[in-house]
Amino acid sequence: MRVLVVGSGGREHALAWALAHSPHVTDLLIAPGNAGTAELGENVPVPANDIAGLTALARERRVELVVVGPEEPLARGLADQLRAAGIPTLGPDAAGARIESSKAWAKEVMAAAGVPTARAQRFTRLADALAALADWPTPVVVKASGLAAGKGVIVAGSRAEAEQALRWMLEAGGLGEAGREVLLEEYLEGREVSCFALTDGESVVPLLPACDYKRVGDNDTGPNTGGMGAYSPVPWLDASQQQVVLERIMRPTLAELAQRGIRYRGILYAGLMMTADGPKVLEFNCRLGDPEAQAVLPLLASDAAALFAAAALGELAHQPLPQWHDGAAVTVVLASGGYPGPSETGKPISGLADLPEGVLAFHAGTRRDPDGTLRTAGGRVLALTARGRTIAEARALAYAAVARVQFPGMHYRRDIAARELR
Repeated sequence: MRVLVVGSGGREHALAWALAHSPHVTDLLIAPGNAGTAELGENVPVPANDIAGLTALARERRVELVVVGPEEPLARGLADQLRAAGIPTLGPDAAGARIESSKAWAKEVMAAAGVPTARAQRFTRLADALAALADWPTPVVVKASGLAAGKGVIVAGSRAEAEQALRWMLEAGGLGEAGREVLLEEYLEGREVSCFALTDGESVVPLLPACDYKRVGDNDTGPNTGGMGAYSPVPWLDASQQQVVLERIMRPTLAELAQRGIRYRGILYAGLMMTADGPKVLEFNCRLGDPEAQAVLPLLASDAAALFAAAALGELAHQPLPQWHDGAAVTVVLASGGYPGPSETGKPISGLADLPEGVLAFHAGTRRDPDGTLRTAGGRVLALTARGRTIAEARALAYAAVARVQFPGMHYRRDIAARELR
C-alpha cells in the first residue's frame, strides 16, 4: 500500500512512525515532512495547504491511502478533492471539518444533538460583545470561532481582561480571520481530557484518551500554545466513563452530522471537561491532537494502516477493535526560544543520538543541513515520548531523555504528568 501523510509537525511524524510499522505499507510519502519523517519515508516538498498540489501528487504517485494530519487542509477541502479523484482519505470533508473551523457552528450542532457543552454567545461586533459581557460571571472564556492554531482561547479572570481579549480579536484583528467571530463561553470547573474516536461515518471506535498541557509554563502559567506535552492513558477516566463519552458525545454528534448530510470519515477529537455533572465539550477538533498523538500512537498495538484504511473506505465494522500495549506513555515538548511568540530558529540540535533506550524523538520543527547538522525550524521543535509500565516510569524516562538534548534557547515544561504522581 502506498500511503501519503500530509503535514510537517510532531503529530505527522508520529503518524508516519505508526504507519511505517505496518506490513501493509510498501511506500510512505510525507508532504512536506521534516527531518524526522525523512528517516521513515520520502519527504515531498508540497505544502500541507496546497490542495491542488497534494491532489496531483497523490494521483501521480498512485497513492492508495492519504492520512491528513493538520486541520487547515481539511477545512480547505483537501479530503473532498482527494475523494473526488477516487483516493481513500482519512479525514473529513470540508463540511465535517467545520466542527473545528467554526466553533460557533459546532455549538449549533451540539445543541441540535443534545450534547452537553458550556453555555455560549457568539458575536461579530465588538459593541455587542462588550454589552453582553456585563451579564457574564468571571472567569469567562473568550474564544475565537475560527482556526487559531491552538491559541484562540483566553480564560479571562476579570471583565477587564475579557474586554482586552475581545478588543484584541474583534477590533485589532489579533487572530486575523479566525477571530472575526468570537464566543463568550461559560467557564467550566473540572478535569480536562482529550478523547478520540475513529469513524467511517457509521461505525465508531474509541481510541485511548490523553491529557495535554496547553499553557507554556509550569503549573499552567503563561499564554496558550499548541501543546507542551501529554500523557496517555488517563488513570482517572475509567472504562465506564469512556463509554459515557462515546454514547453521550461522540455518537450523537456524528448522528447529527449525518442528519445534515455529512458523512464524517476520520478522527473526531472531543476536548472535554469532566465536571461534577459529567463530561461537557469544550471544543471539537477534526483530527488527532498534537502532542496527544505522540503519546497515544506509540501505545497502539494494532496495525495503524489497516485501521486508517478501514475508516477511509467505510469498512470499519469489519475491522477488529484496536489493541493497545500495556503501560503508559509520556510526551515532553521541547520548544524554541520565544515560543509561543516569534521563535528563534536555525539553532543546532545535539543529543538525539544519546537518548535512553525506548525513547522516541518525534520531530516537529526541524531541518537538516546538507552537511547533516540538525537545526531548529519552528516553535515546537521536538516531542520526546517514553513508554513505561506506569506513568511514573514513563515520566522519569522522558525527562532523562530531555536532559540529554540541547539547543540554544530550548525550554520545556517540567511538570508533565506530575499531577498523576500525587
